[in-house]
Amino acid sequence: MQEDAKLALEDGTILKGKGFGYQTIKTGEVVFATGMTGYVESLTDPSYKGQILMSTYPLQGNYGISPEWFQSNGIKAEGYVVREENPHPSHSHSENSLSGFLEEYKIPGISAIDTRSLTLKIRRYGAMKGVLATEEIDDGELLALARDQPGIEDIDLVNQVSVTEPTILGEEYSQKAVILDCGVKNNSINALLRRKIGVVLLPYHTSPSEILDYEPGALLVSSGPGNPSRVKEAIQTVQKLSERLPIFGICLGQQIIARAFGAKIYKMKFGHRGINQPVKDLKTGKVSITSQNHGFSIDNQFCDDLPINITQINLNDGTVEGIEHQELPISSVQYHPEAGPGPHDTDNYFDNFVETLKNY
Repeated sequence: MQEDAKLALEDGTILKGKGFGYQTIKTGEVVFATGMTGYVESLTDPSYKGQILMSTYPLQGNYGISPEWFQSNGIKAEGYVVREENPHPSHSHSENSLSGFLEEYKIPGISAIDTRSLTLKIRRYGAMKGVLATEEIDDGELLALARDQPGIEDIDLVNQVSVTEPTILGEEYSQKAVILDCGVKNNSINALLRRKIGVVLLPYHTSPSEILDYEPGALLVSSGPGNPSRVKEAIQTVQKLSERLPIFGICLGQQIIARAFGAKIYKMKFGHRGINQPVKDLKTGKVSITSQNHGFSIDNQFCDDLPINITQINLNDGTVEGIEHQELPISSVQYHPEAGPGPHDTDNYFDNFVETLKNY
């Protein structure tokens, strides 16, 4: 066990704890997630690229690591902050410890941190730039690294997690969808394959003509990290294909669709990250518990003059959780209907997407 590790924030805070995982120094935006379980899915979620993840639940690592739970090909978060790390996991499918998992992907972890206090700080002042060090470094240098890094809103992150070449899955199925990969989670791909829909996974910058060459029945704009306004290629693709294909967006995908139709996006104070966010459907009145991971949102003050309607809202803070086009078969949700981790209350949105694909 590494005994010395430090987490520094741009406001001058330096927290000292015990290091685990890989010995290194990593910068990123420090954010918190509220799930009691799901650390494997969260750490491997491409949406955490560029961020140092903190779990609010105090014990992490108790059920180990299994590739079955991965949401990508490895850890995408820049670092991991916990109150207590369990080095002796117990689960029939576990193949590694949490520390071993981080070490494998060269990611630092820090434990013995008062995560409750740090969460309250982030809720009060907002997500902050930070740096996690599990090797020796001077405090002054550490703070400089925290402060001098660019803000996450100014970093291109999608190109770091998107596929670079087309990937085709489920070729045996007669109908297929294109997923524009901005940082897709494995569960989203599997949700379509389970419904016997083939998947063409394409880089986020793929041109509209190339997408149409695959003759898809619909387009899914995936979740992913960072500022949607920086993903200009995907925004332009949605604009050009809006009258050619049904389109569905998830998380970052919703923001990209909203930008394509003129909506404004803002950076949230500390975002939504966890598996217990209540969302209300404005048509049916139904409330679902959802899995979320995002730090940007649609500004609903400027939606009245746009061709999109708000269909769902977050019951905690009233932010936009779903939209649909007033005339075209285009809709999206801000949360993760594929879960991973989280509840399955909204899995039916994949059924709706497939039905639209088949009947368009």
